Amino acid sequence: MRPRLAVNVDHIATIRQARGGAEPDPVAAAMLAEVAGASGVIVHLREDRRHIQDRDVRLLREVVKTHLNLEMAATDEMVKLALEVLPDVATLVPERRQELTTEGGLDVGGQEERAAEVVRVLTEGGIKVSLFIDPVPEQVEASKRTGAQIVELHTGTYADARTETDRQAALLKIMEAARLGRGLGLRIAAGHGLNYQNVGPVAVIPEVEELNIGHSIVARATLVSIDRAVREMLDLIHAAR
Repeated sequence: MRPRLAVNVDHIATIRQARGGAEPDPVAAAMLAEVAGASGVIVHLREDRRHIQDRDVRLLREVVKTHLNLEMAATDEMVKLALEVLPDVATLVPERRQELTTEGGLDVGGQEERAAEVVRVLTEGGIKVSLFIDPVPEQVEASKRTGAQIVELHTGTYADARTETDRQAALLKIMEAARLGRGLGLRIAAGHGLNYQNVGPVAVIPEVEELNIGHSIVARATLVSIDRAVREMLDLIHAAR
């Protein structure tokens, strides 16, 4: 089965917020991504609201026809909002105010009790829960114990590798974590730093059901349009498997 592509439109909002106006609209970008073949839309509502705004999330819930994945910190504020908006999936991610982008996976093992409580509340509210984790066995196993249905494997180390040896070592960790997670009954997604040059080896991993990609598609879209950028990424993903 080919992996699905979910498109993160955060950085459409980043461009909008640079001028504080209304353009470009991440909601419009999400709709175009769906038309181009994306199987889902992702947004990260950060504590500091640096790009996506509450209004964006609420509008996206109304118009997204595939599935809406809300990335969020495991805070009471975000849990309350998620239960009001009811995205199809809530992905719990670590968040530091000063970081440019998410820098690593959630330390589920180090905060398992809190993670399990948030997973329980969201699941009881009718939302599937994904945990964004580093591809290491301990985090996969801890994620399973929380009751989460999905793990998204952090591919940043793979994407940032400077040598082929380091890249292959990072890829092997992703493959092993995906295999372990699937064996435990978890659904497997992957993302962070994936682009048009490095997506193929991750797309070919049989356990990976979905690739979550944002920045590289938005960057490409500034040159060629959202429609073409999404279709080009889908072509690469489908060619890999």
